[in-house]
Amino acid sequence: MGKKLKELAGSVSENQLASTVKESAQQIWLAGLGAFAKAQEEGGKVFDALVKEGENIQAKTRKVTDERIAQVAGKAAGTWDRLEQVFEDRVARALGSLGVPSKQDIDRLSKRVVDLSAAVQALSEGKTLPKPAVEGEADTAEPTAAQAAKPRTTTRRPAAKPVAPVTPADVLNTIPQPAE
Repeated sequence: MGKKLKELAGSVSENQLASTVKESAQQIWLAGLGAFAKAQEEGGKVFDALVKEGENIQAKTRKVTDERIAQVAGKAAGTWDRLEQVFEDRVARALGSLGVPSKQDIDRLSKRVVDLSAAVQALSEGKTLPKPAVEGEADTAEPTAAQAAKPRTTTRRPAAKPVAPVTPADVLNTIPQPAE
């Protein structure tokens, strides 16, 4: 390589060639040090700028993600409500087909038990029972003037026959069964 440099340099002496190479190496070295110093100086600023840009991108991404999650959550809530209703309907149908009474059946039965208990209590005390009202029918008939003026006579009713105890099976048999 030394021979090629001498051929290129031509008439330049070896001392001048060595001096030129040494100066070039020194300049390359100084340029590298300058680039390193510049990179250190600017590196902090560039790093801070990159951090700020990353924070901005993260905020935008989070906002978009939150909006999407809210949309999906709204749709999911509606879907869960519909799914829950379908499930409740199917369970109610299955229980009905098995003969399990519904809440309305139990409520009607409870009212009937209360009415019957009152009737039994009234009979055991010797009181007369009011005529049971038919559902949907209002008792609006008022006594006529002739009936109101007529003196009431009390007739003694024969003693009530003993009532057989009611079993849960008897109660369940009074519940209307759904049509199949």
